[in-house]
Amino acid sequence: MGYFSIWHWLIVLLVVILVFGTKKLRNIGQDLGSAVKGFKQGMQEGTKSGTEDEKTITDQTDDHHSEGQTIEGEARKA
Repeated sequence: MGYFSIWHWLIVLLVVILVFGTKKLRNIGQDLGSAVKGFKQGMQEGTKSGTEDEKTITDQTDDHHSEGQTIEGEARKA
């Protein structure tokens, strides 16, 4: 009872196709694919900008440490 055979899944697939139709299912698949693609691009852009921010912060803190100054600022959530 914990698993379904291939025949159960084929019947479920047939019912879904009959209820929604192939055109609607194709549109849902395209929408889902574009959403995943957009998410991946957003993650790559976030990683790139995060690396640049870290590099800038590291450069700034290195400059201040060599001068012997204390850095004051606020912590903010990105």
